[in-house]
Amino acid sequence: MDSIKVGLLGLGVVGGGTWKVLRRNAQEIARRAGQTIEVTRIAVRDVEKARALVGSAIQVDADPFGLVRDPSIDIVVELMGGDTLARELVLEAIAQGKHVVTANKALLAKHGTEIFAAASAKGVVVAFEAAVAGGIPIIKAIREGLTANRIEWVAGIINGTTNFILSEMRSRGLPFATVLAEAQKLGYAEADPTFDIEGVDAAHKLTLLASLAFGIPVQFDRAYIEGISKLSADDIKLAERLGYRIKLLGITKRRAEGVELRVHPALVPAKSMLANVEGAMNAVLVRGDAVGQTLYYGKGAGEEPTASAVVADLVDVTRLLTADPEHRVPHLAFQPDAMSDIPILSIEDVITSYYLRLTVADQPGVLADIARVFANSGISIGSMIQQPSDLDASADLVFLTHEAVERDVNAAIAQIEALPFVRSSVTRLRMESLS
Repeated sequence: MDSIKVGLLGLGVVGGGTWKVLRRNAQEIARRAGQTIEVTRIAVRDVEKARALVGSAIQVDADPFGLVRDPSIDIVVELMGGDTLARELVLEAIAQGKHVVTANKALLAKHGTEIFAAASAKGVVVAFEAAVAGGIPIIKAIREGLTANRIEWVAGIINGTTNFILSEMRSRGLPFATVLAEAQKLGYAEADPTFDIEGVDAAHKLTLLASLAFGIPVQFDRAYIEGISKLSADDIKLAERLGYRIKLLGITKRRAEGVELRVHPALVPAKSMLANVEGAMNAVLVRGDAVGQTLYYGKGAGEEPTASAVVADLVDVTRLLTADPEHRVPHLAFQPDAMSDIPILSIEDVITSYYLRLTVADQPGVLADIARVFANSGISIGSMIQQPSDLDASADLVFLTHEAVERDVNAAIAQIEALPFVRSSVTRLRMESLS
């Protein structure tokens, strides 16, 4: 049986997992691929640590450019992270005529258009299943399994760290800072958790899903991003009382005017599928015109779940080595010359429902004045609750609106906050029925 030679850039958590899975399941993988897939060279910063893991039979060094230029390497697997050196190495591998497998969502979200264009021109494949939702095969599902559909929207929990934090805040009633510290101790959150908790990681992944779903260029810089660091335990409790749960969602929708591309906390009905995804798990809902809603659920990170996706890409690329480049599945599902210039909409153009909470003086006429602002702004109220506030002679009001344009909601919030009896800023969260 022929052998495909693989070079690994990076041997951290995912790289180590990829090495283990390839070794453990070598026979099964070869039966599926039709050829043996073997790692023959590894480039890492800590050479001795890598040699302790893989032994002396594999070439291990600290020369990544030497690896990508090695004529014996058929496929380069980039698992080093970052988007500067990784970009240079991936583009050099492509220039050398090598296929690339990567789990680097930041790299593709920022430089995907350039990288995919270079790969198409050279006739090589850039595979990236592991870049979104770990071991869940969502890339293949959208790119191939749902190819008969006009995708209407994609919505998902695509960051396990934030989902773990929100699940713990809801179930235990703890504040954000306390749960974040626990997540860091358990290894769910990095020492610097900014990319996760501020929604950047989810936005990287959502950018790729939007391109696959709608055939648009990769446009991370146009995404609206809002994290969970400012969420209060009170809002999570109130959402539960109202029949909702708060999740950090990545949402992309096709509309006549353009494409919504947004990451933010959202209230979702407590009985919905996404509301019941707990802990560090990921889940993605895709709505197609023919198939309806489909759900993809599983571990979105971790050593071997992500390695599973990396190895699946390796098998796919191995199967395609002898295929005519013109007849391979396109990187972003649509043929390169058929990509659309549909605009990405501003967050102010988004149409959804809203949760609005504020503290007011407990006095007559308050509700009438607030209702007048909503009516003048064209915003319809679905329900409202009132409860005592921690402030003296005050009350907390929570409004759930029907669908409205965010621009109108923002204008209404500004008017409400200017009213003399309002004693707090308005907490605004979006609501998604996903129906």
